[in-house]
Amino acid sequence: MRAVALIGIDGSGKTTQAHRLAEALTAAGCPATYHRNAGGRRWLGRLAHRLGRPDAQRLVGRTGMLAVESVLRWLAIAVALLSCLATGRVAVMDRYSACQYASIRAHGGQRWERLARAGYRMFPRPQVTFLLTVDPAEAYRRIEQRGTDHESMRYLTAADTAYRTLPEYPTFVVVDAGRPPEEVSRQIQAHMAGWLASADDRDDRPAEGHDGWPAGRGSRPAVVPVPPGAEPVAIARLTL
Repeated sequence: MRAVALIGIDGSGKTTQAHRLAEALTAAGCPATYHRNAGGRRWLGRLAHRLGRPDAQRLVGRTGMLAVESVLRWLAIAVALLSCLATGRVAVMDRYSACQYASIRAHGGQRWERLARAGYRMFPRPQVTFLLTVDPAEAYRRIEQRGTDHESMRYLTAADTAYRTLPEYPTFVVVDAGRPPEEVSRQIQAHMAGWLASADDRDDRPAEGHDGWPAGRGSRPAVVPVPPGAEPVAIARLTL
């Protein structure tokens, strides 16, 4: 386990859940560190307001905003991964490269996506990527409630569509983030417990022969059918 990423539209609860996951992993004996891989849009938006502009795009233009965002997020991810390598801790990523691809699509800059992918290609794919989904209207309500920034319904809807149409979408673990935060945390942590337990099982599994049966164990045993109604037994080494 090197990195876990939480992605999704603004207002989906990424930051809250990333903090909770890092704490849960650490408490379970798998030291983890939270990393916020922001692209600087919030900072640019505040700067735009101070300079009398309505938003970051009106300040530096769409191309300028996407360029700044791509560079800042790239640097943040690079620092997080280097820190992970240096400390041996799991990096819990609040946003990752998929967030940049979705942002580019949501802002109508698809022709820049190929360039962004070329720059981000050097980063390894996280072992697990959680996509936190929430209705754009609910995300808008949450953003307005926290009062630290602003996003339009049009952008949130476009971003939601962008995430779902990314080529990486089938690899994401989709989590309904419209539920109470405690329920979302339980689902994420339960998935991680199962993933780590199965990873341990793979590490402990003996080398396999050409037919998939462990080498040196003789012929493959017959498959014993499970009686109807029997409950499978799962043993997890890590409980979050």
